[in-house]
Amino acid sequence: MGREDQLINKLALGVPSAAGLQKLRDSRGAAVRLGIGDDAAVVAPGRNADWVVTCDGFLEGTHFLADRHPADSVGYKSLSRATSDIAAMGATARFFLLTLAIPQQLTDEWLAGFLRGMRRAAKELGVVLIGGDTTRSASVAISITVMGEVAPGRAITRSGARPGDLICVTGKLGCAQLGLELIRNSTAKGAKDLCRRESRLLRQHLYPQIRLKLGQWLAAHRVVSSMIDVSDGLSTDLGRLCAVSGVGARVWASRIPLVRIPAGYSKLARKLRLDPLRMALHGGDDYELLFTVPRRMAKRLESATEFRDLTAIGEIESGRRILLVDSEGRAEALRPGGWDPFR
Repeated sequence: MGREDQLINKLALGVPSAAGLQKLRDSRGAAVRLGIGDDAAVVAPGRNADWVVTCDGFLEGTHFLADRHPADSVGYKSLSRATSDIAAMGATARFFLLTLAIPQQLTDEWLAGFLRGMRRAAKELGVVLIGGDTTRSASVAISITVMGEVAPGRAITRSGARPGDLICVTGKLGCAQLGLELIRNSTAKGAKDLCRRESRLLRQHLYPQIRLKLGQWLAAHRVVSSMIDVSDGLSTDLGRLCAVSGVGARVWASRIPLVRIPAGYSKLARKLRLDPLRMALHGGDDYELLFTVPRRMAKRLESATEFRDLTAIGEIESGRRILLVDSEGRAEALRPGGWDPFR
């Protein structure tokens, strides 16, 4: 068995997967007819379902630092962030394809950690690896394609927001950005100590929790008019949603659920000029859901399983302006200031 075949075997054994002629069928009828080991996978869609398909890249030096981010967090996050787009459509994640390019020296201990994290994410998200590609590279490059399904016509898009709709968001914003800043401003050894010592503080940055169940509930109950995941920052992702819907928005700064900087890091926060509101507006990687709700439907949100995690932060308006309103009622333009790889 060649080295690449050995690597593929590690991947097939390391995460939930469908290998060879093993048939895997779930309760809805979606099935893998042919998995890892051939030229391509063969998948049979479920009964009465639309497929939702997305892909995502995760690159060393751009999205993570190999000497500071734990290998298991790289595995976990690479799959979670790709699956977040499935949650944003209100779909159920089913299968994924993995393309992995790594240096030869990382095919043992680092790879074992990577697979450990990816295996945990796959089990939590309910997805199965059905194939992909591997190659050697000077640095780590990961590409993941996730396939999900949703009832016909129930996929939630970015294009349905209308004037008068409430703008809601899940969780707290800026948590991932705070984690990134703490790790980025540590030494390699310090980052490892920090990850062990501050697992809760760094959780959303290292191991983002994806709102799959809530997305599915919103799609099933037809409560929302549009939705997107907050991957590149509230200011940027709200702008994208509004652009596609052809509307504007008014966001109340005092209602945005902000990350809290622990007292023990206040001095460092001042040194780095970390502002909770700015991190919430422009920090990426939170992978929370941002959606709009017609006011007549807002009451129904109280039945959602994660209702306590929802916050109304603004409203959709006619026109194209997106405004941020402070506690004194003063409004200013909210321009996209989130993650842009080409900026």
